[in-house]
Amino acid sequence: MPKLWEHTIASHRSAVQEAILDATAALVDERGVTGVSMAEVAQRAGVGRATLYKYFGDVDAVLTAWHHRQVAAHLRQLDGVWERTHRIDDVLEAYAFIRHEHPPAAAPNLHRGQHAHDHLIEFVAERLGDVRSDVPARELAAYAVHALDAAGAVPSKAAVRRLVAVTLSGLRNEPLR
Repeated sequence: MPKLWEHTIASHRSAVQEAILDATAALVDERGVTGVSMAEVAQRAGVGRATLYKYFGDVDAVLTAWHHRQVAAHLRQLDGVWERTHRIDDVLEAYAFIRHEHPPAAAPNLHRGQHAHDHLIEFVAERLGDVRSDVPARELAAYAVHALDAAGAVPSKAAVRRLVAVTLSGLRNEPLR
């Protein structure tokens, strides 16, 4: 059980919220998003149900907050790849492996998917550079992100790498006529 009393009210609230989201993540890993209930989140987080409801109005609000935290962590991971290599190839490969490890079936869209894709598409578009002059960077980024979402359905790491290679090939194809 987490230590939930901190030195300040703000740090206490943050610790309680993190405990709730950690408990939600564990339950999603075990049962999927449809297997999460407020009672189980409260028990796993070590807080009372009344406390949980002070932070989140319902299970969808908890799942949405958990998903936003997960998306932010993935974007930080991709940003770290970018900062180390400054290569869009490496960023897209890292994204494909994230999708492979976290397939859509594990976290189905509960009005959250578009938010994540919008942030990711902007992130990729800002880093694409001058890949092609005939297609705007945002459209290329959308193509790459959606193509690499298929990594959640492929059976192996080798298949993920092939998918990344095909996607990169499509990004760098000859200009449209």
